[in-house]
Amino acid sequence: CPVVLAPVNSSVAMPPPADIVKVAIEWPGAYPKLMEIDQKKPLSSIIKEVCDGWSLANHDQFALQHADSSNFYITEKNRNEIKNGAILRLTTSPAQNAQQLHERIQSSSMDAKLEALKDLANYSRDVTFAQEFINLDGISLLTQMVESGTERYQKLQKIMKPCFGDMLSFTLTAFVELMDHGIVSWDTFSVAFIKKIASYVNKFASDISILQRSLAILESMVLNSHDLYQKVAQEITIGQLIPHLQGTDQEIQTYTIAVINALFLKAPDDKRQEMANILAQKQLRSIILTHVIRAQRAINNEMAHQLYVLQVLTFNLLEDRMMTKMDPQDQAQRDIIFELRRIAFDAESEPNNSSGSIEKRKSMYTRDYKKLGFINHVNPAMDFTQTPPGMLALDNMLYFAKHHQDAYIRVRL
Repeated sequence: CPVVLAPVNSSVAMPPPADIVKVAIEWPGAYPKLMEIDQKKPLSSIIKEVCDGWSLANHDQFALQHADSSNFYITEKNRNEIKNGAILRLTTSPAQNAQQLHERIQSSSMDAKLEALKDLANYSRDVTFAQEFINLDGISLLTQMVESGTERYQKLQKIMKPCFGDMLSFTLTAFVELMDHGIVSWDTFSVAFIKKIASYVNKFASDISILQRSLAILESMVLNSHDLYQKVAQEITIGQLIPHLQGTDQEIQTYTIAVINALFLKAPDDKRQEMANILAQKQLRSIILTHVIRAQRAINNEMAHQLYVLQVLTFNLLEDRMMTKMDPQDQAQRDIIFELRRIAFDAESEPNNSSGSIEKRKSMYTRDYKKLGFINHVNPAMDFTQTPPGMLALDNMLYFAKHHQDAYIRVRL
């Protein structure tokens, strides 16, 4: 049977080439331009083509950016992320934008300065812009503004307090965003700047945005520089951090625990136990249970992670004790075992049993140690020579017996 082939329909549309992306490009005051971008052409050629379409000269002073909330610049590195149907915007180049903002944030007009800092906080999320602004020594400018800001406007504080709070918030936000790109080393900051940031943890405790960014900066300083850890540890105390856990803002609580974790993690070995003792004295566990875990809201993922890290750091302090064997010849350690028996059985002890023979007392002790669950009834010290749990087990048993005596006796019964 002959095979009949249908004629090819030449009108069927072919799929567009993989290197061609169809986009819309915006320019203020003009209708969006629909065009096809050839990803094989240099980006500078595409920008020139767009500028020529709107009769704009000096195309090297322009750039393309995403018209969504990110406003990220399009570069040769990330241009392959452009999707069909994307809306782009023609705007000033990152270098031009950085230069203009660098000048605007130094304006003598407070309103102009505030608006510039707001724009800077937004643009600093983009690594392309961040690199240009940092090249202008922008980080130093921001740190100088932070160091001198409070004193400069102290006389006008009553009039300008809301404005100053917003300016400081946007300044710290821009600083955090710029530093998050990892372009500048944390080791470059002065003690004056650290003192100022640490002071904001108390001074602006009611301003959530300033407090949150200050805590974020302190955490990054501690984690990224040994020298800065030492300086921050001198400026901020656990007592200053604890009140921020007792509020209702979970983000502030999360950053507070993150700072505590950072200080814990970077502390020398001999300081960690001391810090743990301070956390215990400050009732940190009780505060976290009351204001975080049992609060009337769900725990977000970041908070859960920070709580996990805190638990790990705390448990790690017990490792040495867990891996320490008991010395059966150490009388002080043996006395702890005697204390366990005394608390459990003294109420049942026969009067004047101390006057009995040594053999009778040994027999009685062996019986009691068996009731307490020891494997070696004659010499229970041998039970603690296995690691783990080592001496940690004895520590816990003694704590239980002394602090929860009724429950301890009920368990024994």
